[in-house]
Amino acid sequence: MQRDKVLSMLGLAAKAGKIASGEFSTEKAVKSGSAFLVIVSEEASKNTKKMFQNMCSFYQVPIYLYASKEALGNAIGKEFRASLAVLDEGFAKSLKEKLKITEKTE
Repeated sequence: MQRDKVLSMLGLAAKAGKIASGEFSTEKAVKSGSAFLVIVSEEASKNTKKMFQNMCSFYQVPIYLYASKEALGNAIGKEFRASLAVLDEGFAKSLKEKLKITEKTE
């Protein structure tokens, strides 16, 4: 149940234009300082996960591994997405709270 809340929140953020998705856009958002939160699919390759984990720790952006590529893509109205950045502090804060709950329950 909780998982759906995260995905629907991502959908709202996407509709509001507060999501950068895909590897290139996510990376650009992190490096430009506009990303408040990064979500990488649990299905992403080891290299992709490692690259984003290193980048996010360097730029001090919270990162979560979450959902399938398809679920992430569907949530934001795209096909498959291995990574996305949340570009709004309010959405990021709300998502972090929901993601913390799912970490504890799984």
